[in-house]
Amino acid sequence: MSATSVFDAFLKSVDKNKDNTAFVYRSAEGEHRVSYEKLFYDVLILSKAFEDKKMKKGSKVLLLSDNRYAWIVTDLALVSLGAVSVPRGSDTPTQELEYIVEHSECEYLIFETEKLYEMHKDAVVSGNKEIKSIFIIESEKAHKLFTKVYAYNDILTERGISDQDIEHFRSKREELTVDDVFTLIYTSGTTGTPKGVILTHKNFLYNIENLPEIIDLRSDDIWLSILPTWHIFERAAEYLALTGGCCTVYSTIKTFSQDLEQYRPTIVATVPRLWESLYIKVNNAIEKQGEKKKRIFDTLVNVSSTYKRNSRLLKNHLPVFEEKGAFERFKERLKARFTLMGLYLPNKLASKKLSAVQDKFGGRMRLAISGGGSLPPYLDEWIDALGIRIINAYGMTECAPAIAGRALNCEVFGTLGPPVHDTQLRIVDEEGNTLPNGEEGEIQVKGDQVFPGYYNNDEENEKSFTEDGYFRTGDLGKLTLTGELVITGRIKEIIVLASGENIDPSRIESTITKLPFIKDAVLVGQDRKGLGALVIPDMEKIKEHFSSIGEFKNDMTESLRDAHLIEAAKREMNKLLHPKKGFKPYEKIQSILFLEKDFEQGEELTNTLKKKRHAIEKKYSQKIQNLFKKDK
Repeated sequence: MSATSVFDAFLKSVDKNKDNTAFVYRSAEGEHRVSYEKLFYDVLILSKAFEDKKMKKGSKVLLLSDNRYAWIVTDLALVSLGAVSVPRGSDTPTQELEYIVEHSECEYLIFETEKLYEMHKDAVVSGNKEIKSIFIIESEKAHKLFTKVYAYNDILTERGISDQDIEHFRSKREELTVDDVFTLIYTSGTTGTPKGVILTHKNFLYNIENLPEIIDLRSDDIWLSILPTWHIFERAAEYLALTGGCCTVYSTIKTFSQDLEQYRPTIVATVPRLWESLYIKVNNAIEKQGEKKKRIFDTLVNVSSTYKRNSRLLKNHLPVFEEKGAFERFKERLKARFTLMGLYLPNKLASKKLSAVQDKFGGRMRLAISGGGSLPPYLDEWIDALGIRIINAYGMTECAPAIAGRALNCEVFGTLGPPVHDTQLRIVDEEGNTLPNGEEGEIQVKGDQVFPGYYNNDEENEKSFTEDGYFRTGDLGKLTLTGELVITGRIKEIIVLASGENIDPSRIESTITKLPFIKDAVLVGQDRKGLGALVIPDMEKIKEHFSSIGEFKNDMTESLRDAHLIEAAKREMNKLLHPKKGFKPYEKIQSILFLEKDFEQGEELTNTLKKKRHAIEKKYSQKIQNLFKKDK
């Protein structure tokens, strides 16, 4: 590794790109552009202020904030001191925050606003003698005599910088090594208790030093940022841009479409849910222009998609999991050639017409990166048909985050590409035997990006690693014959929504099964907008509990499909999933399906009566598809 720490990488980038624009953001005063040199001084001043408050290497610091320029300045200031950030978003429930602060042994707390501080102080701050100081980013003045609460405005009054200050700040790089802890990120656990993922400088440096080559990162690239900064995917993207001398523009859901056209980014990194929103927005806009225009647009997309698919078949750029006979390959290729001949001129027209849609994305986007969940095939093909190069990436917080990606070094469409550089990836069966390419099993990985373990959690660490040091991802997948990865399902229980939010289903399932009319339930919603539930009902209790709806028919199968019953049951469930009880807004049930048969041991249940989620999702796959039909 050329850098000895993330802070060292930051300093090298500043020295090389000091006049470049590092960040663009808006505030009430208007637009602000920050050069790398200005960023350097902002970080230095805050680092100095933190050091004056006795913050040092190894100090654990809660950073509770959403996206803003002050977030990255704060994070870099913590990095410079060797302090360990414990980042979360403002929507974190108090109950969860209380656990994280206590479990991580935080000594310092940073809140984005006074409102956030007031919301959590009774549960998180009161009685916690370990907390040395509390800081509020956005506040006029907060410090009072004999209190330990400070606004940034209280500690940043002295903005003078001497040569000695600069020398002292830069010398901090000598105190950091690749094995020091960079951050501690809490992610959902299978028991409902968050797990603290320890990431070292080595883990994070692996990503920011190996990924630029496969995306051909350039110092004149402009990134549009919209994901929560504390999420590992967005954080890695921002540091990738930062250490590459690029410019990052902070956007919001509200201004995203406008910012695409105004700032004309070359790279956008986001989750499937946002690509889905753009898909819907573009299609709705064309639909409003009339049925004829919509039909023409759909035809153009179909022509482009079909032409690209057949072209890839001839170039061997489609996934292959088993060898085909020579005659079958000949037939496929012959058919593809005739298809390409027939679509040559229509595709030329389609490419020309669809370039107008590219203008909605700014007109110069060279890469669209999708991570934080699998990109649905229809979206993958749609973005590709528009002529935008999509990088479909696979990663986890535990890998800081990169595992595999269909980057510029891979042309095999419909896959997640090969494992990233120097990553050992294998597919194993239930006994731990390595499977040949083409066969499905658990994905296990080993490499410099893989975390050393969960903080103070021996039980999870023992379950998460094999004897020979591979990390068990809990995901099911298989490799093509040429080594590209495809995700096929999940062994582990965590559900990742299309928005990138991680949800522990067991906690929600155990809560809703407290209702008398629910015997069992399984949550679904991987890569979807929201959660769905497959419910095993207690028929007699259903009749009792919802008698006010009216008489039930003799055929209970028909009754269980009644829209009034489904809505009433959903309301009852969501009453239990209230934020005051520690649940987040996106943990509510959006749709439910009553099943007619109980889960059976050996089929949907293990010998110890644990639910086999993958088997359940496979058995009811069509019904789950129907449950989420409105998603598209």
